Amino acid sequence: MQTTLKSPITFSGIGLHSGRSVRMTVHPASAEYGIWFRRTDLDGPDAMIPARWDAVVPSRLCTKLANGQAEVSTVEHLMAALAGCGIHNALIEIDGPEVPVMDGSAQPFVEGFLSRGLRRLSAPVRALRILEPVEVSEGDARASLSPSDTLEIDFEIEFAERAIGHQAKRLTMANGAFLRELSDSRTFCRNADVEAMRAAGLALGGTLKNAVVVEGDRVLSPGGLRHADEAVRHKMLDALGDLALAGAPILGRYRGERAGHALTNRLLRALFARPGAFRLVTCSPAEAARLPGACLEAADLRAVA
Repeated sequence: MQTTLKSPITFSGIGLHSGRSVRMTVHPASAEYGIWFRRTDLDGPDAMIPARWDAVVPSRLCTKLANGQAEVSTVEHLMAALAGCGIHNALIEIDGPEVPVMDGSAQPFVEGFLSRGLRRLSAPVRALRILEPVEVSEGDARASLSPSDTLEIDFEIEFAERAIGHQAKRLTMANGAFLRELSDSRTFCRNADVEAMRAAGLALGGTLKNAVVVEGDRVLSPGGLRHADEAVRHKMLDALGDLALAGAPILGRYRGERAGHALTNRLLRALFARPGAFRLVTCSPAEAARLPGACLEAADLRAVA
């Protein structure tokens, strides 16, 4: 069955790139509503923005949604938390143009959602079953979707900094894998890039407390890494959030090689341009049980690695 929250929950923080204070409330919504953002600082119907692949507009270093008049950026960690908790319907009211970064991961959102509790709705879950391989590339970066009975994420990265280096990980996103393995992994960057990003008007709200900053073989953020391979885990988190913009859970294997937000969105656009490559299916109970977030409860927070 489709799922929503039992009651609203509010998050406050700063935007990673804008540095602006933001207040955001995630509300329950009815079956078939989907995920929508509403800019409470704007008036009229233009304040509504769908969380959908075809509403994504070009943006550096994050995923931005727009309806032609209004926009909201850095949605990927929130979308990953919604998908990872199996929340299909929600209205997100936000009083600015960027989702708060919190600690740089999806964990604060996940903890908030599970503390409120989830409510099943009287509508079946529908998913996008991948029927044929689809791939996009740019330089040495690639992203693909191929058939699988459940959502799998397979990611590989390579950075010159020895604190990151080469990392690869593959997970089947069932049985709370997102919660346990990915949800607490933070966004990361190289110290050499920080000033360049700020000069370009980005990462204005970034600190050592909401991002993992590395230099050579050193991790500059207090407390070090939460996982030895936290960087690739975060890239997998980002991928889940970007794939959630498909509008339905995906039954297929996603593979990313040095891929980022823009390439994953290009992959969704390539998928939807090929109607024979997928089919929208009503999930059987067994299929629904294998989706990310199925049957999660607040007690499962103790299982976070």
